[in-house]
Amino acid sequence: MLKIGEAEAQAAARVIRSGGLFRYGDGKEGHLSECAKFEQELAEKVGAKHTLVVTSGTAALICGLVGLEVGPGDEVIVPGYTFVASALAPLAVGAIPVIAEIDESLTLDPKDVEAKISRRTKVIMPVHMAGLPANMNRIMRVARRNGLKVLEDACQADGGSYKGRRLGSIGEVGAYSFNYFKNVTCGEGGAVVTNDRARYARALIHHDGGVGFWRPGEEIGARLFAGWNFRMNEILAAILRVQLRRIDGLLRRNRSHKARLMEALSEHPGIRFIKHNDLEGECATVLGFRFKEEKEARAFAAALSEEGEYGWLPIDTGRHVYTNWESIMEERGAYHPGLDAYRRPENRARKPRYRADMCPRTLEILSRTVFLDIRPEWKAADVRKRIRACLRAADAMG
Repeated sequence: MLKIGEAEAQAAARVIRSGGLFRYGDGKEGHLSECAKFEQELAEKVGAKHTLVVTSGTAALICGLVGLEVGPGDEVIVPGYTFVASALAPLAVGAIPVIAEIDESLTLDPKDVEAKISRRTKVIMPVHMAGLPANMNRIMRVARRNGLKVLEDACQADGGSYKGRRLGSIGEVGAYSFNYFKNVTCGEGGAVVTNDRARYARALIHHDGGVGFWRPGEEIGARLFAGWNFRMNEILAAILRVQLRRIDGLLRRNRSHKARLMEALSEHPGIRFIKHNDLEGECATVLGFRFKEEKEARAFAAALSEEGEYGWLPIDTGRHVYTNWESIMEERGAYHPGLDAYRRPENRARKPRYRADMCPRTLEILSRTVFLDIRPEWKAADVRKRIRACLRAADAMG
């Protein structure tokens, strides 16, 4: 996506010249910091009552789990295709990540989620990978049927929607990331969103162990406990405010490009697309091609390369595939045994253990999928160029 431009530079310079870099500002009554303004603007954008800006998407997931009161003895179901942070977050609060399959949409498979639920399960964490919405209707039904909560990991889907609702606003809690690779970026950052005041209050306290000192005259809504420090600063929040204003325009351009690509390519007999849970609402940062087997997928990616385009297989991304999560697969939950969720007595009786082959369908789907990145800055000629490259690549496969 488009990164930092002149508007962001001016916003950062304005804050630097003001000398007010701390998120709680000068403490004057009625003064709203850049962080507070961004939180208000994000709440309006996504349709959530409460928002909290933090230092990373990982911090947002951790604070979200705290908001949901997840802890030792609990399990959180996460997909086998996501960044490792989705699985690390439960460990940070003493819980255990349970890894489930994805389906043809490359997002959490609701059917396998239901199969992985145990008496210890507390939260389901669907991940909208690569801006592709998970099947939230089915996931929410599974959660309600089993008395579970949903934390939406929308860290790769800033601005996206599902059935008219913004991703991150559908579950009890949502989490966003604003690092360099995301649709909305300040280099590194994140946010928690929820409609529940008590969950927000717990996330707020966990994100800032000193919040009681910075908001002495404000009712926090929960008794203080020993939190951490995931506070955002004013420079980054000012950049985020600019980024947030342009996200919808960027996604409109991406969706337009993807629609043109799919329309032009859909009649070729050798081209099939991945399943989409909401094609109109997705971020359209990738176009996904599906094949019957890995050999075909790699041949198509190679043929695209011959045409000067880069097609990539999600199985090759490493950090997003569960088999490569060394600390998870080898059950090293923390540097010290006393802090290691895997060693806690509340978690020792859990089953099953992790195995490289525990999600075979996930590995199979990832190995026969090819992604082509889509960029909002493309012109009509750029789209036509990719159409020609994809058609030639498909023809080259016979």
